Amino acid sequence: MDPMSDTIPASDAELDTSGLYCPEPVMMMHNRVRELQTGDVLKVIATDPATTRDIPKFCSFLGHELVHQSEDQGTYLYFIRLG
Repeated sequence: MDPMSDTIPASDAELDTSGLYCPEPVMMMHNRVRELQTGDVLKVIATDPATTRDIPKFCSFLGHELVHQSEDQGTYLYFIRLG
């Protein structure tokens, strides 16, 4: 799936990292994905612009699929299917 598509997938869990800055959003994601199963979709909400770099790298490095990514007025949304 194209991560920049307008289609927002359903999610199995949500993590709101609003107001947190690097490296906290990624550290919280590491902890949250441990609670989920392969194939689950995690919705991540962030306000740190660095997540546009960090979350795709997180997915690539750990074998997760970034199925959707968008930004609206300084709020970033990511939908990650766990690998």
